[in-house]
This record gives sequence, C-alpha cells and structure tokens, in this order.
Amino acid sequence: MRRVLMVNFGVFLLFCVGLLSTTLGQVSDDSDTNSTTAVYIVTLKQAPSLHLFQQQEAVTTVREQNHQGSKHGDTSTFTTPKLQPRNMSKSRYWRSRRSAIAQAHDSLLRDALKGEKYIKLYSFHYLINGFAVFVSSQQAEKLSRRSEVANIVLDFSVRTATTYTPQFMGLPKGAWVKEGGYETAGEGIVIGFIDTGIDPTHPSFNGTDASQRQYPIPNHFSGVCEVTPDFPSGSCNRKLVGARHFAQSAITRGIFNSSEDFASPFDGDGHGTHTASIAAGNHGVSAVVSGHNFGSASGIAPRAHISVYKALYKSFGGFAADVVAAIDQAAQDGVDILSLSITPNRRPPGVATFFNPLDMAMLSAVKAGIFVVQAAGNTGPSPKSMSSFSPWIFTVGAATHDRVYSNSITLGNNVTIPGVGLAVPTDEGKMFTMIYAVDALKNKSSAVDKDMYASECQDYDSFDKDLICGKLLICSYSIRFVLGLSTIKQALAVSKNLSAKGVVFYMDPYVLGFQINPTPMDMPGIIIPSPEDSKVLLKYYNSTLERDATTKEIVRFGAVAAVSGGQKANFSDRAPKIMYYSARGPDPQDSFLNDADILKPNLVAPGHSIWGAWSSAATDSTEFEGESFAMMSGTSMAAPHVAGVAALIKQKFRKFSPSAIASALSTTAVTLDNKGEEIMAQRAYANPDQSMTPATPFDMGNGFVNATAALDPGLIFDTSFEDYMSFLCGINGSAPAVFNYTGKNCLLSNATISASDLNLPSITLSRLNNTRTVQRLMKNIAGNETYSVGLVPPFGVLMKASPTQFSIASGETKLLSVTFKAKKNSSIASFGTIKLFGDMGHVVHIPVSVIVKMVSKQ
Repeated sequence: MRRVLMVNFGVFLLFCVGLLSTTLGQVSDDSDTNSTTAVYIVTLKQAPSLHLFQQQEAVTTVREQNHQGSKHGDTSTFTTPKLQPRNMSKSRYWRSRRSAIAQAHDSLLRDALKGEKYIKLYSFHYLINGFAVFVSSQQAEKLSRRSEVANIVLDFSVRTATTYTPQFMGLPKGAWVKEGGYETAGEGIVIGFIDTGIDPTHPSFNGTDASQRQYPIPNHFSGVCEVTPDFPSGSCNRKLVGARHFAQSAITRGIFNSSEDFASPFDGDGHGTHTASIAAGNHGVSAVVSGHNFGSASGIAPRAHISVYKALYKSFGGFAADVVAAIDQAAQDGVDILSLSITPNRRPPGVATFFNPLDMAMLSAVKAGIFVVQAAGNTGPSPKSMSSFSPWIFTVGAATHDRVYSNSITLGNNVTIPGVGLAVPTDEGKMFTMIYAVDALKNKSSAVDKDMYASECQDYDSFDKDLICGKLLICSYSIRFVLGLSTIKQALAVSKNLSAKGVVFYMDPYVLGFQINPTPMDMPGIIIPSPEDSKVLLKYYNSTLERDATTKEIVRFGAVAAVSGGQKANFSDRAPKIMYYSARGPDPQDSFLNDADILKPNLVAPGHSIWGAWSSAATDSTEFEGESFAMMSGTSMAAPHVAGVAALIKQKFRKFSPSAIASALSTTAVTLDNKGEEIMAQRAYANPDQSMTPATPFDMGNGFVNATAALDPGLIFDTSFEDYMSFLCGINGSAPAVFNYTGKNCLLSNATISASDLNLPSITLSRLNNTRTVQRLMKNIAGNETYSVGLVPPFGVLMKASPTQFSIASGETKLLSVTFKAKKNSSIASFGTIKLFGDMGHVVHIPVSVIVKMVSKQ
C-alpha cells in the first residue's frame, strides 16, 4: 500500500498556523485552534548555541589567519564549516550552556505569566533558541509582547509521505565496487531518521554484518539510546547508535496512547523501520514473507550508522513542536544526513512557503553541515502539488524500478486476466471450479440481508463449507478494503478455514484511482485491480452457472480457472517512470500559488513497491502484520534511497557541504530509462499507465538518481548559508519573517539575490521578461579537464552561454553565464537543458525551466 502518515507538527506544516510577531497574528481555522489552550512554538531573538559556536569559530579563524597569514591555493570553498560542533552533549561547556538557556526560558515564562498555569514542553537551544509551551491564547498574546520574543507559531499538522533497488541503481557493480564494496559502503556516516521509530530486534539493524564484522564507533556522534520497558538496555549497538522519542506535544493534548503508540523509540507503525532499512539496513538479510524468500535485502549504504528520532505515531501522526525538538537533537548529536519522509498537510501561509518552523530548523541544520533529505509528498500528479519547498532541502519524488511481480488468472474460456498478489500458483496443468461468495452462503437471502458485505469474505460462519471446499472462492474488493474495515488477510483466513483452493478478488466498480500493491498470500490467489477486467471475470462466471428451471437455484458451478501465482519477479519492465502520486512542481512560493524560481523536486528515486524491514509490532498494514518485511510505496520510500547515496558521497568527500552533496546528486542524474528512451510520467490516478507523457523537470527534477556517477561528478555547484539568507531577504516583504526566525536584519544586508541567482545545479525562471542573464559558479573536484557547453533551449526561448568551452584545473573555479531571451509571449512552461561535456568523461546536466515568457513591443 502507499503510505501517508498524518502528523501534527510545527516543522513542515507552518501553513496550519498563524504567525505572531510583536502582536499575536491571525490564526487559521484549523482544528488545532478550536480550543483556547494550545501548544505554541516560541522563538527568541537571542542566537542559538550553534550560531554562537560558529561565531566563535569565525573569530578564532580570523585570529589564526592574521597570525599565520593567509594561504594561497586554498580549495576548500565548497566544504562544510571549518569545525562542526560535534559531541555537543559530551561537552561540559555546552551542557552548562544548554542548562543556562533552559533556565532563561523558565525565567521568561515565570516573569511573563506571573502565577498562571502553563506547561513547557521543550527548550530548544541548538538550532533555534526558543521553547514549546502549552498555554492559552491570552497567555500567548502576553508572550508575544515580550521584547525577548521574536516569533510565536501555533503547533500544526503534517503527514508522512529493498531487496532489489540497489541492483537497479547499479550499486553492486558501480558505487559499492568503486569505494571498496558493500562491506564498507557508508562506514563512519550517521544517518538520522525523523519518523515513527525503529524495531531494534530486526536483523537489518544488527551490530554485526553478514560477515560478523562489528561496526566501528562513529567518534563524531554523541547521541544516546533511551531505555524503556519496550526499548530495553542493549537495544542499540554499533549499527543503531542513537534512539530517542519526542511526544510532549501529543501527551499535553491528552491524545497519546502509550499502549498503541509506545512511549519509546520502538516502532509501533512500521514506517520508520522500513525507511531506515532502505537507506542503511544491513546487507544480505533474507526477506521472507508468508514463508517465501523474496531475496536478500540491503540498504543503499549498508555500513552506515542509524540514529532514530521518533516524532511520529500511528494513532495521531505528530506535532510540529515534537519534530522541531527531534531536528534540534539530531543536529546536537552530530548526524551527517537527516532523512524526513514527512510533508505538511497544506502550504504554509505568509509571505513565502519557506518561512515555517520546520524549514527554518532545517536551514540551521544545513548551516551545521547536515545534508537534509525530504520526501516530495504523495499529492501528485497535478501541477504545484509539491509539499517540500525550500532550496536548502533536497526533495525527492517517487519513481518505479524494473522489477514487477506479475500474477494472472486463466479462465476456462482461455481468457487470461492480469492481476496482483504475492501468491503461490494453483496446481500446474489443473483448473479449479470457481464459486462466488454470495452463492456459497448458508442461507442466501437472510445472510445477505444481515450482512451486505458478505461478498468480502470476512465472516467464516456465513458460508457453506461443503460448497466451497476445493474451489476458488470469488470475493469482492470494495472501498472497505481501502479504508481498512475489511482485509485481504481476513479473507484469506476465512478461505483457508473453509478449505477453499484459493481466492480471487474482483474490483468493486466504486473503487476508483486506487492502485493496489502486490499483497502476500499464503494460498493460491489473485487481486484483479481493473474494474473492466473484473466485469470480464463475473460475466464468464455467470454465463456458466446452471440453474433449476423452477426454483432458479444454482445446481452446477461451471466456471473454472487457474492462478499463475505472483511470487516470481519479472525484470523486463520499462523503468523508471514517475508515479502518479509523486508530488509535482513548479515549486509554490506562497499560498497564492505564485511560482518560485526553484526547481522541485530535486530528483526522483525508487519509491514504488519497495521491500523494507518491518516492525514486529507494526499494525499499519494488516497484510504484513507479523511479517519481518513489507512492500510499501510512496515518496517516503524514495527519500531514504537518496539519503543512502548521500551517505556514500559524504563517506568519500568528508568535507563536502550539504549543497555540494546536492550538486553531485543532481548534475549526474539520468534522464533516460533502461530502454534508452525518455523517462515517462503518469498523469492520472485512474489507469495511470495509459496517461503517460515524457517527464519534465517539474516531474523528476534533474532526473533519476545515479549513485555511481554521483561519486565522481567532476564539477560542483555550491551554495552557502549566507546565499540562502540573501535569497530570503530578497523576497518582497520578508524582512520581518527573516528577523523573527533568524535574527538577521535584512536592512543591514549588503545585497540580496533572487532565487534564480542561487548557485543551484538547475535554472528555473518563473517569469522571463524579454532578457535575463543567470550565472553559475563551478568548481572542479576532479583532475584537469576541458569542457564544451551544449545547449537545448526551451521552446520559445533563445539561449546563449559564455564561455562555450573552457579548461579548468583541479580545485579551480569558473563562472558560467547563460543569457535567456523570450521569442514569444507564452504562459506555458517549456524546458531545456545545459550539458557540460568534459574530455575526461564527465557530463554535467543542468535542467532549464521557463514558465511565463514575455516579449516587449519595440
């Protein structure tokens, strides 16, 4: 099934709330605001610990340079800050500072709310200086008037948007081999996951790999593992190096159910265990489901370490305050990569979508040198459905791979109908009689009256076992299966108890636009996902029934069929293709749907029908309950693929900044499928494969992830934290929001830049008025090389590059200028590309998107 986990948190979802600056701003009519008491996230004007640390480092660096003299030939332009504040929680100084900040928060609350009741949930000190507090709207008004307070935001809601995919991505013969094999892939890199937790007992997270080699200790990491009854001492190891949970906002609201949600890092949902295994699960773990071995599973970076920050829960989702606390803690602990399969429920309001607590916390994380990956969201395929907005976040959409599990049923009239279902076949060379569930009821008239859902095969007592024994039982797949009120698992259990040979599910015509993933079946069976094919099945069945001429009772069931089974994978499918549910660009800059000059998504990766580890207590997908692996789909599954590749890049290039990693991933992405043709994108929910057209950058960003090439990108485009700040200050009317979130006064800024001037590995122009020149600064991280520039201009646009050829030494930088000129007036987006072809084999791909084109009259 496709996963979408609801979350109420204040990170990606600022759109559910109102902003408060010097006065309390207008609050939306979201359900979170119906009561007078709520959770608020308060940001103070004083800088957080990270900013102070980096300021001290900057002063120290200047002093050292003044003492030693500057060094020529420095090639560290595209690297992380000189020193990252690692092991923060182990530092006595920073522990005391954290305590001092928390005390200052307490003092502010006591002073502002003299004698009144309130509950402080968290003190944030590392990425953000602030706190989350449970107060009334009147108390929030008082806090907003305090001179120390910069910003107040209501807590709000968000949602959570591989045995084979490493092979499809070319890792075993490419990226893994180039860097020493899977035995070392990702070693020393810590990936942090903000999700639903983890099942530490799963073999994908053992402290030793398949060769019984222990993992090294990541010295730069200082995280801890919580100990609870359901996450006991010893749950963590050298693989799983950190685990915490954050639920204060939910607990304060009185909606936390400890028996279902687990007040610990343990995963009661399955989503977090699944995503962690995709990125960094151990290599060579057998994926056995319903007694069948579907192959050996591996994460993309199987030797990487995992740290889990549980802030999402099965029963209620999550809340912004908890997610911000999780991000803040992950940064303190020293994670290298942060993976979030989470998106907001709607666009943040205000001057721009970028100004919300989550994106701002992640901007600070990027400043600390952490590469942040986020799922694009499952809100496609309509334009502007993107749920991840900011240029410092690497946004990943979902695509297919070429493995499919095909199943089919052959009828007695030699008609074969395709379907899905990870089922065993019926006996070879034999056909079995079929019987429709309603025709097998003990008392047909009274039973149907009593249970209008009898055709769904959920109740054993309703059926005549003698009629069903040895036959294929036909059951309906209705909207109740989609809602979880009926399940495949229950229908299979009923069928087995009735001694049926197998089960055939036909699709109810009222189930529209729902794509069914292959489902495990421990007996012969199939799900026919097409309503039209379902009609073919039922027409054949009804045509073969023999009835008594007088009573009209069925006296003979004449329909026969054989099920081919769906446990064997087929690898001939054309792939990748962009899934219909994957969110699309252009990137909405604000709630008015104005377009940002930023390309989203950044990339696509495998996200459909992905095998991953499954929690032993997971109840989210009833079909996989009790299994150790599950097959899931969504952009939630795509994001950790890229997090894993980012770990491989970080392992090779330890000094790479987050934007350098993003550049390496982007410029090396592929735009052709495994057949050498254009990647296609599904455009509709219903019959999605019949609606496909060639994918554009608004569907797939730079293209499909290429792990091997990303480890040798040739040229890098880097963007600094200061560049992001100049961009934010350049947004019309943004100065108050920038100051509230970052403490930066835009009026004192020397210069501002537009989004198109950010040094990104793509060029997006939402509005081209006559002529525009855009520049990109490139750095060569390979050997000396000569590049020639190839241009494919968007329709209706003239494009010219300077230089058209250049030589660049190792470590050298070059400036590329590209001039665009509109040829005709048009509001229809068109797309082109810039390709830099190096004589040493590097190819750098820069997609170009131009939306509105205007030509002035002379």
